[in-house]
Amino acid sequence: MPRRTATMLASTLMLIALLCAGVLIPVPYAEMSPGPTVNTLGNHDGAPVLQITGHKTYPTDGNLNMTTVRVTSADFRMNLVEAIYGWLDHDTKVVPHDTLYPNGTTEQQSSQQNAEEFSQSQESAKVAALKQLGVPVKSWVIVSTVVKGSPAEGKLHAGDVIKAVDGTAVKQPADVAKFVTRHKPGQNVVFTVVPAKEQAAAEKAHRTATKTQDVAITTTTSDDSGAKRAIVGISAGTDHTFPFNIDIKLADVGGPSAGLMFALGIYDKLTPGSLTGGKFIAGTGTIDDNGTVGPIGGIEMKTVGAREKGAQYFLTPADNCAAAAKDTPSGLTLVKVKTMGDALDALKDIRSGNTSALPQCTTKG
Repeated sequence: MPRRTATMLASTLMLIALLCAGVLIPVPYAEMSPGPTVNTLGNHDGAPVLQITGHKTYPTDGNLNMTTVRVTSADFRMNLVEAIYGWLDHDTKVVPHDTLYPNGTTEQQSSQQNAEEFSQSQESAKVAALKQLGVPVKSWVIVSTVVKGSPAEGKLHAGDVIKAVDGTAVKQPADVAKFVTRHKPGQNVVFTVVPAKEQAAAEKAHRTATKTQDVAITTTTSDDSGAKRAIVGISAGTDHTFPFNIDIKLADVGGPSAGLMFALGIYDKLTPGSLTGGKFIAGTGTIDDNGTVGPIGGIEMKTVGAREKGAQYFLTPADNCAAAAKDTPSGLTLVKVKTMGDALDALKDIRSGNTSALPQCTTKG
């Protein structure tokens, strides 16, 4: 065989082998891309996203769109060819697999966590909106989760209302850990709680739950990097009673990042006039009960998805501004917000046409 022919054949076979390897060999990466964007003021799957009963509501117009990111599943194994294509595609982002699914997180575990965060973000959005309107909301500290195999398992349950620890009244979730860690591992701590079933029955009957019980739990040692803290194996959270019904109907969405846009949508429906001035506004950001807006992941994908749907303005958490401003889609104005109050001020400027006053994102933040 002539040398030139042999060289070409060897090169061809090597190229085929490399292509096969690129297709067959998995790489430890996952992909993010723009996901669906939904108007919180509109309908989704034939039903209003925000349904408010028991209180007067007002007509709305324009868009207050929450945005999402689509990610590959936990068990999807990207090959080298797919990773290279993703790196070259402007509208997708290839990231290490552990960034999305740390410590071997399964698809089921990730979905469960996203569902819990989404549910909590809805509650905080309701509280933040009503506080902004001056509507009182009753709140109390609850057992949010119980760690399997921990001392608290079988003694405390998710939804139990924590009234006191060792006789000291609990006023906020952080109090629980503070009071427990006053003990040494192996010592008993006494929780005064309203059982979850009693609390649910009281809420259904529109009365205050009064039946409490004391639960003694022997503490154990935390696994935190050699720390000798006492723990019982629970996380504490907050639950609320609202003066009227606010339901958020949106399936197949998870995570906490829609909190800000839900809060604004609720506020708009409960106040006369248009919050958007008819404009198409999208955004993202977590929100807490006090209206503080927090950062989220996948900001670049969310701005792309919003602009593709027609958004003119994008409410951006301050801590995400620098990343978002590095590659802002043409025609989209990034508005920096730190609180729900900031967002309302920005919407006022947009309605009035005073856009020069908007705090815009830059690559410095």
